[in-house]
Amino acid sequence: MKNFWYTKEVTSSFSEAIDDINFALLEQWFWILTQIDMQKNLKTKLNKDIEEYIILWACNPQFANEAMEIEYEIWLLLPCNVVVFKKRWRVFVSTIMPTVLMRWTWADNMDLLAKKVEKKLIKAVDSI
Repeated sequence: MKNFWYTKEVTSSFSEAIDDINFALLEQWFWILTQIDMQKNLKTKLNKDIEEYIILWACNPQFANEAMEIEYEIWLLLPCNVVVFKKRWRVFVSTIMPTVLMRWTWADNMDLLAKKVEKKLIKAVDSI
């Protein structure tokens, strides 16, 4: 089975990787709806220490609108998650694979749209 994520190790610092992926996503017409600091949240809520981990909720309005026209309840599976994290002092950027995620919907044409979205997300990750 295909992974539901696509990950790339980057040579930049954690904060530079966040800036880089934000810019790369914007070049692909994805806007960041919110940024979640999991390191801070887990420390605050559970007093658990983890390495730096940021979740970005990325949305391409055109693709989101097309998806909603195909399947109105698609928002249960959106927006696209992109994460920047450190693991053993190495920095990684990952994105969800929409072609895998959209297997949860039976809607016609969603697979074609998912392929287009996935191509742009991978292009953003690969560009940094």
